[in-house]
Amino acid sequence: GARETFESYYRKQRRKQARLVLQPPSNMHETLDGYRRYFNQIVGFFVVEDHILHTTQGLVNRAYIDELWEMALSKTIAALRTHSSYCSDPSLVLDLKNLIVLFADTLQGYGFPVNQLFDMLLEIQDQYSETLLKKWSGVFRNILDSDNYSPIPVTNEEVYKKIVGQFPFQDAELEKQPFPKKFPFSEFVPKVYNQIKEFIYACLKFSEDLHLSSTEVDDMIRKSTNLLLTRTLSNCLQNVIKRKNVGLTELVQIIINTTHLEKSCKFLEEFITNITNVLPETVHTTKLYGTTTFKDARHAAEEEIYTNLNQKIDQFLQLADYDWMAMEPGSKASDYLVDLIGFLRSTFAVFTHLPFSLVLMSVLVLLQGKVAQTACMSACKHLSTSLLQLLLEAEVRQLTLGALHQFNLDVEECER
Repeated sequence: GARETFESYYRKQRRKQARLVLQPPSNMHETLDGYRRYFNQIVGFFVVEDHILHTTQGLVNRAYIDELWEMALSKTIAALRTHSSYCSDPSLVLDLKNLIVLFADTLQGYGFPVNQLFDMLLEIQDQYSETLLKKWSGVFRNILDSDNYSPIPVTNEEVYKKIVGQFPFQDAELEKQPFPKKFPFSEFVPKVYNQIKEFIYACLKFSEDLHLSSTEVDDMIRKSTNLLLTRTLSNCLQNVIKRKNVGLTELVQIIINTTHLEKSCKFLEEFITNITNVLPETVHTTKLYGTTTFKDARHAAEEEIYTNLNQKIDQFLQLADYDWMAMEPGSKASDYLVDLIGFLRSTFAVFTHLPFSLVLMSVLVLLQGKVAQTACMSACKHLSTSLLQLLLEAEVRQLTLGALHQFNLDVEECER
């Protein structure tokens, strides 16, 4: 005879129990099991309430359950936002996303609205993308650090086909050449290309079961891939180029490598199109900015070549020891200058002796020719300015005709 009192008591107690169930353990973010236990007890609570709603009369009603679910939803989302932000492992974030989808789909089956959970998953997607970018930063660093910056040698057909299978490269002339032969690029080119594809697959995994349209999935993948190219890979390439111990041969190889990677961007566009079935011409399709990344890296490598050459010239010029009061000039150019010219001659030989195939020759000769030409002009300009500076230094207050003749011999040697 105390039905109203019991109903009131029941609802009050269940609200208290709900608050206990919705309180996440402090270390929940450390393992998937922590999240699983949390979700299981929430699902269990609402399955019981739904059962009571359908098997009793008046003990609970829809308004009471909806109110409880609204509270549960806001607390669950707040807890997930907090705990997921601690996670730095992309695999765990992906597993968590799959759990949330399972949790949402289960409760939706009982008639509970779960749109807010799917909206929150899009926030977690941004975080997942960040954890992926951090992971791939390490992957790219390892690839670039372990590369030998030499063209890939191939001794037989099997190895040739394996590399062509990893990286979109076609060259009829290179195919005709007998073994052993060399690809123009070093190993980091196919490795980086394949890791970009792996990253795209990893992005795709998160978009599964989120009830997104193909266009939304395509846009999500392209935006994340752009961040990978313009931020993560770009930083890794710039760090390699700016390293103190990087030599001229390595810098020239980086220029060649980035040229090939730039050309491969259209194949990455096709790869994304094939897995999302969204054509590139579709309105609002995001373009990949990979070409910019590789152009910037190439320009940085070129600048580094010019800077390195000028630094080497400065080292030789420090050995210049002119006797400004000499009565007679020497019979030949100064030793330091002969050594400097020998160094520059062997340096520019690097640009002309790099192996590459015949079809690519026109492109790479142009490329290397342009870099070599600009480097030569830069070196000549730097040398002439530095020589003039030697002559006009404040300490040189007096000089003889003999000293000027010796200096003139050196300038003529440079011209020659």
